[in-house]
Amino acid sequence: MQNKKSRYLLLKFFSLFSVVRGYNIFVIVIAQYLASIYILASDKRALDVLLDLNLFLIVFSSTLAIAGGYIINNFYDSEKDLINRPNKTLLDRKVSQEFKLRVYFGLNFLSVLFAFIVSWHAGLFFSAYIFCLWFYSHKLKKIPFIGNLFAAIVAVLPFFGILMYFKNFHEVIFVHATLVILLLLIREIIKDLSSIKGDLTNGYRTIPVVYGEKFAKQLINSLSVLLVFPILLLLYHFNIGYMYVFLYFSLFILFCINFLLYQTDAASGYKKIHFLIKILILAGIFSILLIDPSVLLNGKAFLRI
Repeated sequence: MQNKKSRYLLLKFFSLFSVVRGYNIFVIVIAQYLASIYILASDKRALDVLLDLNLFLIVFSSTLAIAGGYIINNFYDSEKDLINRPNKTLLDRKVSQEFKLRVYFGLNFLSVLFAFIVSWHAGLFFSAYIFCLWFYSHKLKKIPFIGNLFAAIVAVLPFFGILMYFKNFHEVIFVHATLVILLLLIREIIKDLSSIKGDLTNGYRTIPVVYGEKFAKQLINSLSVLLVFPILLLLYHFNIGYMYVFLYFSLFILFCINFLLYQTDAASGYKKIHFLIKILILAGIFSILLIDPSVLLNGKAFLRI
């Protein structure tokens, strides 16, 4: 009897972990600390950054808010995900919708509470961030392009919170942010291509549903061209150490993604391309380790407080 109860609790834990996408959150936490050490607070010792209590609270608040965002997104997308990702959805449904909502409100409350310990500015920032996550899942997600763009911007907002904390507004940071937003926007459209069936069934007005797959692919092509500009700026205008290896690699992967897009029109093919761009994003996070913090900010800065 005890073993059966233990297995049940373990199954619920893995179900909730799947809903909040704990693996994604773990990667985001690593990215936040790497960005803090190598880019946003590169003038400080790494140990001082790691032991900064306020930074820990900001990262922890963002972790709780992001987990809540995944829960509310799962709540609204449960019917669509049953079509597009049946195996994952079956695991997610081991936890009731009522329990998910209780956890959602609890995580949001704790997120804002810990943020207010840092400052009232941080508390207001995370309150607004939580609202943005809910508004995206409830309303904006079903609006073509606006939903995709908003999702990409919301994904980088936790890093903006750290940026505001360190008060570092060097231009290279905004070039990095532009690159990341464009890359995330491409990923969002590819994700829409892979989930056309579920989106169409549940009335989601995504770009592929409203304008067709061909238009969505052409849009990805255009965004890929735009993405080349921040890559070239980083390569030839800033000293980014050995990160240039990742940037050249990203140009090659972008070419492969755009080539493969026209070789498939099946959901399975789009999912493979989506996985490829996730690998690219993951590689981008760890490429931060290739940056030399001592030389990164030696270029022209338009504001450094």
